[in-house]
Amino acid sequence: MSTYRATVDWRCDGDFATRRYSRGHTLSFDHGLTVPGTAGPANVNPRYAVEGALDPEQAFTASIAACHMLWFLDVAARAGFVVEAYNDVAEGTLAVGKSGKQEMTRVVLRPLVSFTGERQPSAEELAELHRTAHVECFIANSVKTEIVIESR
Repeated sequence: MSTYRATVDWRCDGDFATRRYSRGHTLSFDHGLTVPGTAGPANVNPRYAVEGALDPEQAFTASIAACHMLWFLDVAARAGFVVEAYNDVAEGTLAVGKSGKQEMTRVVLRPLVSFTGERQPSAEELAELHRTAHVECFIANSVKTEIVIESR
């Protein structure tokens, strides 16, 4: 078992009583990483969001994409393939779910993987590498969101 910590720190900047306050905050993680956070500009008046900061929906989408990539790299290495580069333009969708509430209903991963060396995976092998990575991904196993992999 592993434990992970994230510290969210927010201080009022504006008029809280009238809901006219900044949604800007910081997200701090183990090993000293601190990231500016905000509410998604689509979810609040953009003047109360912070440009250039990470919102929870972006973080959710990135978390799924990064977890899939890390498992893909491991699965590919164990299968004897040498990955040279991996690029994913992931897209998360926030919409009204079956419960009638807003939720991250879908995340589409669009990985583009290049390999080096003599052994190159066939289309079927590449699909199996992604399928195995998806099955192993801790984050994918933890969410109800539909996750689609569209290999490029």
